[in-house]
Amino acid sequence: MTAKTTASGVPYDAQGDMADKDRRDAAMKGFVREFGAVAAAHLEACVRCGMCAEACHFYVATGEPAYTPINKLQPFEQAYHRHAGPFAPIYRLFGVVPSVTLEKLEEWERLIFDACTLCGRCTLACPMGIDIAELIKKARHGMFKAGLIPDRLQLMDRTARAWGSPATPADDFADIVREVGEEHGVDIKVDRERADYLVTVAPAELTEHTKALADAAKIFNKAGLDWTYHSEGFEASNIGYLNGDTELQEKMTRKIIDCAVKIGAHTLVLPECGHAYGAARWEAARWYNDKLPVRVIHMTEFLQEVVASGKIKVKPVGQTASFHDPCQLVRRGGVMNAPRDVMAALGLEMRELENNRALTWCCGGGGGVVSNTRADPIRYKAFELKKREVEAAGADRFVTACGQCRITLDLGAKHTKWDRKIENLLELVADNLAD
Repeated sequence: MTAKTTASGVPYDAQGDMADKDRRDAAMKGFVREFGAVAAAHLEACVRCGMCAEACHFYVATGEPAYTPINKLQPFEQAYHRHAGPFAPIYRLFGVVPSVTLEKLEEWERLIFDACTLCGRCTLACPMGIDIAELIKKARHGMFKAGLIPDRLQLMDRTARAWGSPATPADDFADIVREVGEEHGVDIKVDRERADYLVTVAPAELTEHTKALADAAKIFNKAGLDWTYHSEGFEASNIGYLNGDTELQEKMTRKIIDCAVKIGAHTLVLPECGHAYGAARWEAARWYNDKLPVRVIHMTEFLQEVVASGKIKVKPVGQTASFHDPCQLVRRGGVMNAPRDVMAALGLEMRELENNRALTWCCGGGGGVVSNTRADPIRYKAFELKKREVEAAGADRFVTACGQCRITLDLGAKHTKWDRKIENLLELVADNLAD
């Protein structure tokens, strides 16, 4: 893996030792594979109105035209018109649409990976109904095939392939969980042969946020439910989904869903991770004949269920709070009321951010951006949008329901010396369980 710079001074990473032509051809084959009816309809529909620009946190934070969402699709769209569109033979014959060059792919790597979190706000703004975020995710498939993704994401990809998780080998998972249980004095179920609920985790919960493992156990035990973590299916964040590595995406998805089936679980509970929800809740069906064999829910939905059903009771906190809506949860998944219902049960008075629910500004670190240190400068600029909204709301507490968002916001707060604690909903519930 070698960090390089384009002729115009744009940094990019390249993996493998492919010849230039082979690298370019790999990207084109990856792009063309994605040109189905839906992608074609979207790519033909753009009228270049520019409305997506003001929806993108990176464009708004910087004012740089390159960050306009539809511009990030330029090589992907160019490949479509030259190789798959209705006039592709004519365009090729007369040279109306030239071939996508390797140099362009190298330059666009930063736009597709550094300057897009796949948050979908541009999709919501598009008057033509173009799912721009989904198209960028499809473009990442070709970039991955060409070995043109950030080195940090490639490293996580290789680690996940070798270990089953970018955070820890699967062989160590049970020991980590047991140690966390002992540390926090919580009975944590792991590797049970049968259980009604399979609970999964995100990488940060195995490193700096291990309390989340104990908090989930505390709540499941309090609710009297039959549950377990499991070494054969624990990692839900799915780095393949973010990288464009569809082979790894399928492998990671099947691990958790097949494990749930194996132990007879009727429900698979995803951690506080937005992209885990996108990968397992909405994309997993493509590998299961369009129907999942188990129910898949986010931890936030689970919390809403056990609170509403009376399986757990919580003590009132009695303060004001603002909530950061994770993009993948609300904009891509429609889970808007669940966190607010739980916060209401906690007696928290909501002070909504100016842009909330489906209109929420992204934290700036989704889509693998927070793991890609090359993107730090632009990510910190985007963080300022959220910081200003939180300060304007003036609530006592600031809560989210995504570990990735929490990490991103914590990093932004540290960078700007912002004295604000970012809390997660799971921890808030676990710390305020009533006897």
